[in-house]
Amino acid sequence: MKKGIIGKKLGMTQIFDEMGNVIPVTVIEAGPCVVVQKKTVENDGYDAVQLGFENVEERKLSKPAKGHQAKAGTTKRHLKEFRLEDAASMNVGDEIKADVFAAGECVDVTGLTKGRGYTGAIKRWNLHKLEMTHGVGPVHRQSGSMGVIDPARIFKGKKMAGQYGHEQVTMQNLDVVKVDVEKNLIAVKGAVPGPKGGIVFVRSTVK
Repeated sequence: MKKGIIGKKLGMTQIFDEMGNVIPVTVIEAGPCVVVQKKTVENDGYDAVQLGFENVEERKLSKPAKGHQAKAGTTKRHLKEFRLEDAASMNVGDEIKADVFAAGECVDVTGLTKGRGYTGAIKRWNLHKLEMTHGVGPVHRQSGSMGVIDPARIFKGKKMAGQYGHEQVTMQNLDVVKVDVEKNLIAVKGAVPGPKGGIVFVRSTVK
């Protein structure tokens, strides 16, 4: 059954299982989320729901965002559409909490990686440094030859310096180790993309 929720990455810690083994986990504040919009086959061609997460002051929302959420009576900062199998049975205003997932399930977590700004090719692509001797220099932390003379241009996709990080990444098949329904927390095994406080989307795994 397809399930999904919006959450916030709180950080990493460790949990001990019954055998005393250490399990590194990432703690996610999952929900509560509210159904802001419902899409149906009759009107939109498919069944889906748009969830809203994290309350925000109304004055901080744009005019279109206020009008969009007026029907649900919410003021949410983050919105995300999910194609859930039980979307047809949901209605605007319904609340989804962390208890949609249970320990032992596998999930996919999507988030934005940490932004590292404009970065050199050595750090960005893990290229080798230039030789430190034999007259090579004075700069060593740069890429080598850009290509040959024949094309007289640099081919698209060449690994060079540029923006590094702040891209959408999905970690697949992460095990749900623990779910705290009262605090709306989900602990998944391993690391998930993004910094502490970053918004993530948790879905049922596709594999």
